[in-house]
Amino acid sequence: MHADALRRQIGGLLAAAGHGRDGVRRDSTIGGVSEKMLAQTLQTLERDGFVHRDAKPVIPPRVDYSLTPLGREVAQQVWGLTRWVQDRMGDVFEAREAYDAARAS
Repeated sequence: MHADALRRQIGGLLAAAGHGRDGVRRDSTIGGVSEKMLAQTLQTLERDGFVHRDAKPVIPPRVDYSLTPLGREVAQQVWGLTRWVQDRMGDVFEAREAYDAARAS
């Protein structure tokens, strides 16, 4: 899988995870993502077993998505990594500055 495609899938998974227990509806707006891109990402996440699709027989059509146990598990892991990165970015910037200073001398 291409890295950009993986990033999009993880972003879609996190967006779905961020909508709580009720999941996300396709008519939701998530971070300015187009309806087409959201639909493609959700279809891929469903295929990979991360989300469950529930099509409601109503007018207008309504499709709800929720995380599967696998989706919840991976979302927890990604959120943990996200928190770690946020907590440690100061250390990353310090390391970059030290590296750049050593190379400039």
